[in-house]
Amino acid sequence: MNPVVVRNVRIGEGIPKICVPVTGVTKEDIIREAQSCTGIPADIVEWRADWFEHIFDMDKTMEVLERLRTVLGQTPLLFTFRTSREGGEKPMEPQAYAALNKAAARSGYTDLVDVEAFTGDGPVKDMIAAAHGCGVKVVASNHDFHGTPEKDDIIGRLCRMQELGADICKIAVMPRSRADVLTLLAATEEMYRLHADRPAVTMSMAGMGVISRLCGEVFGSALTFGAAGRASAPGQIDVQDLAQVLSLLHKSL
Repeated sequence: MNPVVVRNVRIGEGIPKICVPVTGVTKEDIIREAQSCTGIPADIVEWRADWFEHIFDMDKTMEVLERLRTVLGQTPLLFTFRTSREGGEKPMEPQAYAALNKAAARSGYTDLVDVEAFTGDGPVKDMIAAAHGCGVKVVASNHDFHGTPEKDDIIGRLCRMQELGADICKIAVMPRSRADVLTLLAATEEMYRLHADRPAVTMSMAGMGVISRLCGEVFGSALTFGAAGRASAPGQIDVQDLAQVLSLLHKSL
């Protein structure tokens, strides 16, 4: 499995990297949250742009991206507009969604863009090609807030993301039982051992699934999300606590 290198961060090697989401509504809140990320163990910062009050104004969105790039320095920046269909704050039609992601990639301010993998093969391939043409990496993602698919379905979705050309493949599912958490972890391990030629990121959400955010190095998940303020998904824990646990597990392996 080949790691993905973004600035000085090698995703897919060693301790799972920590991504901290910025979820401010106003430009001022967004920049303040980003500034607070400089003093915590954040390997990557994700701007959850669907929270931004002016996200449908392209000029204002690019202004925030430019400011984030300045504030974060050499910390990699992941641009994410999470649609309401996959648990985000706002709906967006596929054509506008693709245009937004391509504009973010072209801006030169972001290092990675998140592309919802099942938006449609045509738009997804177009967004991935556009991002790669700008030297930007792609995180293909899928979020299931209704339950946990069967193991083979989870693996199939991740494999499909590889086939589409994503650099990193991500899936988040909602557990309804402890057995569901085991299903997610078993799928992660099998994906890593048998299918993955690039980093995969998996998580079981909510409190029941917190263990999946901690044990990625054991099962094969390359990245985990920690909260420095408001969590962007159910089950995210404080980034300082997360870093401590990840380090402890790493020392034991």
